[in-house]
Formats: sequence, structure tokens, C-alpha cells
Amino acid sequence: MAVRENGHDGRLFDQEDEEISLSLKQKLRQGDLVNVFAVSRLYHPNLIEVYGFHGGFDGFWIDAEHADFSTQDIEHAAAVGRSHSLDCFVRIPPDDYSLVTRCLESGASGVMAAQIQSAEHAEQFVRWAKFAPRGNRGLNAGCFDGRFGTLPVAQFCAESNERSFVAIQIETVGALEECDAIAAIEDVDLLFIGPSDLSQALGVTGDFLHPKCLEAVETIAAACQKHNKALGAVTTNPEHAAMLRKHGCQMLSPTNDVRTFQAGVQAVTETFREFF
Repeated sequence: MAVRENGHDGRLFDQEDEEISLSLKQKLRQGDLVNVFAVSRLYHPNLIEVYGFHGGFDGFWIDAEHADFSTQDIEHAAAVGRSHSLDCFVRIPPDDYSLVTRCLESGASGVMAAQIQSAEHAEQFVRWAKFAPRGNRGLNAGCFDGRFGTLPVAQFCAESNERSFVAIQIETVGALEECDAIAAIEDVDLLFIGPSDLSQALGVTGDFLHPKCLEAVETIAAACQKHNKALGAVTTNPEHAAMLRKHGCQMLSPTNDVRTFQAGVQAVTETFREFF
């Protein structure tokens, strides 16, 4: 069986360099709709295998903001994802420079910053994810994205800067107010709406279709369109997803491990209702 791995430009390849799939960044750049799932509380490599065997998803994101993921966890998750042509990125709090680089070194194709407060805050996060001259990421070529030291250092840095994926969550009042400036930042690839925290910030917790939330989505979508950046979001139901798609959302995240498990338990209890 061919071993799948990240190509220098972010694509996934097998041992014969036959292209298997595009990275999430490349799919977004060419205007594709991408579906992703999240892994968090119930993470196990087998969960990613299950999603992969079912098909329909382009990739996944690892929620290292709300759950505890070690470097080894990220390495395992990314490797299992590659075996199913599933690209991945990691959501993290934007307060740890070293965590950003560890995520990228572990085989994840990108990072997503949660709880960004301003364009200045977002710019700092981008710089942590990029090598000089764009940023100040610490240089260690002996990791996955450096092909464990088999790439010339200058080549590794240039290729990593090109292929690494950076997403900024828009879920605070500050980020919403400065979303146009955030979208204008070089090397921000995606603005990602966190509907729960955004609704909380707007004083309408949990009401994702409230006029305030709809107005916020319109504002964020306009910023993405103006600066040619992709828009993504967690979505909770088909009505919410349709609204997001109407505003040009390219990345939809309709489920995570907990929601999928809950849906499975519900399906079992309904199927065998007479025995419960």
C-alpha cells in the first residue's frame, strides 16, 4: 500500500508522487466547498478512521483550545488523516508562540487562532506561524514539515511559508469590529466564525439566527469578499448552514466527535425504542 504524505506545495502524494488530493488551503483557493469535522473530547485515532471510511469530508480540525492534545496526539491524528486523504489544522489559544510551531512541526497543515481580539492580535499570530522574512517562527528542520531534516533549510522555510494554513476566528466583539482589517492581513487564509462565542459576545447567547448574528455574518462575509479570503464556520443545522452558504461560506464544520457520538446513541435508542 502506498504511504501518503504532504507534498512540498501542500498537496497529498503517495510514494510514486501520484497526486491524491489537494490540501484544504488549495481547495479553498480554488473556490471549493469543503466540509470538515472536529475532534475534541472523545479523540482517538480510530475516530478519524471512521470518518475517513464513511467519506464526504475534506479534512478536520483539532480542538486544542477546549481539549488537551499533546504533540504526539497531533502527530498521530495528522498521520491517520493523511492515510485517508484528510488534511487537518489545529485550533489553539493565541497566547503561546511555541504551541503554534509545535502544531506545524507535528504534521498539521495549519493553525487557527481562537479568541482573537484585534487585527494587531491576528498579525502577531500570523508572524508566529511564518518564517522570516514574513514572521519569526523558530527554525527547526528536523520535524515533519521539514521532512525530518531532509530538505535544505532555505527550501524548507520558503515552502512552509507558502503551504502553511492560517485561520483566524471571529468570535469576539473586537475581532468583529476589526474583521475587515483582519481579512486584509497577508497570509490570513480563512476567517472562521465561532457562532457560540459570537452570539455570547453579542448578548444573544445560543440564538445563532438572531438579527445581531445575521448582521455579524454579513459583515464578516463582506470583509472576506473584499479581500479575497475564505469564510468558514461551525454550523448547527441545515437552516444555519444554508444561511452561511448564502453569504459565501466555503468551509462548513457540521459536527465533531461528541455530536457524532450523541447522534449515534440517539439513533440506536430510537431504532430499538421498544427494548428500552
